[in-house]
Amino acid sequence: MKSALRSLLLCAALLRSGVQATFPLSAGDPQLIAAQSYAQSRNNGRPPLRTLNLAKTDSQCRSRPLDLVFIIDSSRSVRPGEFEKVKIFLADMVDTLDVGSDATRVAVVNYASTVKIEFLLKDHFNKPDLKKAISRIEPLAAGTMTGLAIKTAVNEAFTEQSGARPRSRNISKVAIIVTDGRPQDQVEEVSAAARASGIEIYAVGVDRADMQSLQLMASIPLEDHVFYVETYGVIEKLTSKFRETLCGVDPCAMGHDCEHICVNSNASYYCKCRIGYILNADKKTCSLKQVKVEVVEDPCKCEARLAFQKQTQAALQQLTAKHILSDVSGRIERLENMVGRA
Repeated sequence: MKSALRSLLLCAALLRSGVQATFPLSAGDPQLIAAQSYAQSRNNGRPPLRTLNLAKTDSQCRSRPLDLVFIIDSSRSVRPGEFEKVKIFLADMVDTLDVGSDATRVAVVNYASTVKIEFLLKDHFNKPDLKKAISRIEPLAAGTMTGLAIKTAVNEAFTEQSGARPRSRNISKVAIIVTDGRPQDQVEEVSAAARASGIEIYAVGVDRADMQSLQLMASIPLEDHVFYVETYGVIEKLTSKFRETLCGVDPCAMGHDCEHICVNSNASYYCKCRIGYILNADKKTCSLKQVKVEVVEDPCKCEARLAFQKQTQAALQQLTAKHILSDVSGRIERLENMVGRA
């Protein structure tokens, strides 16, 4: 009874929030997965889904750091020319992101009847290398094992060993699934488990894609996570839509209190000082770094100086003694002369 009540409360929380919630449950907790699946099924009946608007938006923005994994369908239904369009879409997406070890990391999972990880999050940290790796991807043909591809992404691509950042870094984990067909395996439970583990899923359907499967896979709200295009010929137009979705506000650009340098840190920022300065206790202002200079005398020079001083003092003493003796002798001689005349 308590277990059932707990599941209902979780479902209610998901439905009320309209977004993926975070609960103090482990990623594989059956109750959380059930809650995700239930919330998803309720949202599946909420039309209409957003269809691509071909009006291109070229607004420039700074993408927030992501661990981003593309899961792409290369089954028999995807013709060679169409698969090239998918690769162009991936390359265009890379161009819109801030790629780097401390920024967005990208991986690609390719699937058909089998699944192949083309490259991992830890493999490429610059755009030229990523785009070269994308250009080398070849279609696998045969069936459409979408559920297996999602499971592989979760177990092998989104791990720290594969380059995903630790949960403590609070880096968003995002999967973008691109498919044109109906999955030949189960996707509901594996997608719910992926979402429960903290992965945000976007589903992109092309042409003959099964809309119900897209809805089962994607995160909620579905209107923000399910996309559809009629042909692969226009899929690259989705780049601008994902740019709007994945871009985050740069806190430094919005205004800051840093005296010298503002550093963007995901949803927040911190201050740094220029070389030669140190950050004050208020973590905002900077002070000139104090440099302590210690003068160290050369022992040899000190000994030489002491010897010179001793020699000088001895010479002065000698001169003084000679002067006194000469003065005394002169006085004695004058006295003797005075006595002789007397």
